[in-house]
Amino acid sequence: MAHPKPLRFSAFVMNTTSHILHGAWRTPEAEQTDFNSLNHWIDLAKTLEDARFDFVFFADVVGLYDDYQGDWKKFVDSGLQIPSNDPLVLVSALASHTENLGIAITSSILQQHPFDFARKISTLDHASQGRVAWNIVTSLSSNAWRNFGYDGITGHDDRYAWADEYVDVVYKLWEGSWDDDALIQDKVSGIHADFDKVHKINHVGERYRVEGPHLSAPSPQRTPILFQAGSSHTGRRFAARNAEAQFIVSPTPDAARGLVDDTRRLVAEAGRDPQDLQFFQGLSFVIGSTEEEARRKSAELDEFIDPSTMIAHSAGGLGFDLGFYDLDTPIGEIKTEGTQSTLLWLREAVPDREPTVRDLAELRSRSGRVVGTPEQIADRLEQWRDAGVDGINVINATIPNSYVEFADHVLPVLRDRGLAQREYAPGTVRRKLTGRDRLPDSHPAARYRGAFAEVPV
Repeated sequence: MAHPKPLRFSAFVMNTTSHILHGAWRTPEAEQTDFNSLNHWIDLAKTLEDARFDFVFFADVVGLYDDYQGDWKKFVDSGLQIPSNDPLVLVSALASHTENLGIAITSSILQQHPFDFARKISTLDHASQGRVAWNIVTSLSSNAWRNFGYDGITGHDDRYAWADEYVDVVYKLWEGSWDDDALIQDKVSGIHADFDKVHKINHVGERYRVEGPHLSAPSPQRTPILFQAGSSHTGRRFAARNAEAQFIVSPTPDAARGLVDDTRRLVAEAGRDPQDLQFFQGLSFVIGSTEEEARRKSAELDEFIDPSTMIAHSAGGLGFDLGFYDLDTPIGEIKTEGTQSTLLWLREAVPDREPTVRDLAELRSRSGRVVGTPEQIADRLEQWRDAGVDGINVINATIPNSYVEFADHVLPVLRDRGLAQREYAPGTVRRKLTGRDRLPDSHPAARYRGAFAEVPV
């Protein structure tokens, strides 16, 4: 019999106190209030590497979510992703204290010009010896857009059109501006780099004009591992063209199977190998030595969860203030330019009727929570694996305890079943994940390799 394919594991974190399970920061063991401390993140990275996690994955925002009950007081009162610090600044420090752990950061097309962003990523990929990943987002907060000088959020499909040009620019810089052997550094001849092998990209598009050349020589991966999280039709087509991993939040393995199969179809339509896109399901875990203990711990966690903050977070993602809506209002009556993945998730979670605001409040804190013994959790994860999921994005209630418990109790069971790696493979994080250091030739970025060389007369 064929050995089961091991799952990949990513630790889903944010450089803030209250990320996903709002209110959990008040539990006695929670240390995420120390998010300002560099040592807090270094210690966590070491813990994750010792446990053979594939990635520490940093979410990020560049603005508040839309108002709740008419203003933004709720976000400050509850610490809902404010204050939050830039995760990009942490990467080099975490890389210097680890050897194998992938470090994924979220960066929006809104917040950095592509030329500057491409340079930062290449620098970090050099510094980490090829362990950087980028989660491509388009920013769904109106406040974020106003923070960067816009009147409000751009329409959903227009944001992805913008993203198409943004990735086009960074692909040109990462893949096409320098030939592999351009950097010579010959002390005898005094030639540092071969001029004929370094190229300007001369990009002229609707939003950007970038002459180049890229100021960084090719890093170990050139282009970082590419993540994406959109579940709308447009978002999934963007992922099918560009992403190497997609984060999903399907309510059941069966729902995940449908999403994975359909998205892999889109990957093939985009001219790529359907297996070139891997899927990471977001789950949280409450672990007990017995089922009774696990259920007790889950009930204790619920005592700390703040339902109104959970609604405020989800409503902010929808781009609409749900604070004044009756709990029985059908979600379908609310029109929004915000994230479509929340609506899709709700309809999958409540398939037999139109979901309501009440459903959002009740389901958000418990969705994706797996409660049980290590053996029961392993059984459940095997179901997700069999549904086509490649990895698990582990959502924390507390840092570092959520990851310490998972590492100490669940991963040994998974390893015994062949569902988790025992040791890291060598090389870059892309090589660990896919078996190669660079993007395959079928990826759209690959068309820029050699595209800007001067044609001899």
